[in-house]
Amino acid sequence: MSRRKKYPKLPNGFGSIKYLGKGRTNPYGVYPPTKEFDEDGRPITQKALAYVDDWYYGFSILTAYKAGTYIPGVYPPRPTASDEKALPSLVASLLADYGQVRKAASAAEDDAPVKKTFEEVYHEFYRHKYETGKKGYSDSSKYATRAAFRNCSVLHKRIFKELRYADLQKVVDDCPLKHASLELIVSLFHQMYDFADLQGYAEKDYSAHVRINIEDDDEHGIPFSDDELRILWEHKDNPAAELLLIMCYSGYRIAAYRTIKIDLDDRYFKGGVKTKASKDRIVPIHSAILPLVRARIQRNGGDTAEIFPETRNGGLGKAMRALLPGWGISTYHTPHDCRHTFSSLCERYKVNENDRKRMLGHSFGTDITNRVYGHRSLEDLRTEIEKIRVCC
Repeated sequence: MSRRKKYPKLPNGFGSIKYLGKGRTNPYGVYPPTKEFDEDGRPITQKALAYVDDWYYGFSILTAYKAGTYIPGVYPPRPTASDEKALPSLVASLLADYGQVRKAASAAEDDAPVKKTFEEVYHEFYRHKYETGKKGYSDSSKYATRAAFRNCSVLHKRIFKELRYADLQKVVDDCPLKHASLELIVSLFHQMYDFADLQGYAEKDYSAHVRINIEDDDEHGIPFSDDELRILWEHKDNPAAELLLIMCYSGYRIAAYRTIKIDLDDRYFKGGVKTKASKDRIVPIHSAILPLVRARIQRNGGDTAEIFPETRNGGLGKAMRALLPGWGISTYHTPHDCRHTFSSLCERYKVNENDRKRMLGHSFGTDITNRVYGHRSLEDLRTEIEKIRVCC
């Protein structure tokens, strides 16, 4: 079986020659460079300049197009076997066109880093990360990147090299969306400046100190009341109630319990998801739930993935909807309300505010003293968490 011949790789921004498959008289489509992108940042395929039967003839069309000498159906002419006398002049024309292209490209390259807009750098970054790189990314990751790009449209036409910290920070401060959307914007800034550094498009990373100046708004919910906590304690032998109580007195997001580390000797959890402040944080195991944790490990085994099986595939949420109304808990609760309950209990029982933030994995923001120098031992945190009294 013969392989299709490989042709030279065309320079970036030169256009493309695509093989359209067998059974065609003219199997090569000749396309100009992509100049338009949809609202999600994906390139819009241009209309073909021509369809030809020879790759090199397609290349001569692209070269003439880039040089500004292309005339559809006229120039460059299609050489045939009987055009041997004309070949020298055709080659000379092609070389002359290519010389013009390289001259223009060289001049453009000299000014490119200076004149590239935020939008142009973004498209290069997007192709570099998602289209030409070897690592595969999910569709949700690509969508998140495109959404972040749309949400900083005020920067699209700005010259990338002229942007400063204040420009980036203003985008985040002025954006009316939720915390999660702002996180995507800041992440995009960081990634684009990393890419720009590789390409020589920026002299400094002005995204390094961009921050989100609002509270994380995924923390909205309804804490369990004292009466509802009493009901959960009455049903602590039920696996769902047992897990809800563990969550209410430790404060992690439900996803964290899938990979959480448990040290029964020193009585603490270690884990966390989502943010830098949340990950790998330590929370002492409150004495009231220690027997529940021990029972769960004894029953389910010591493998982290098996200790909290209800945290996968919405299992805990389904159990709550099935069980809570029958136990007399009429308020609609989600697993995330356990995190709210922990925060509420900390506040009520006067747990040190900074320690509450540490155990919940909240960022200290501009509070440099606590963010950089606020070191607390396990026993310090244990003293604070044990301030929380159990209602039964």
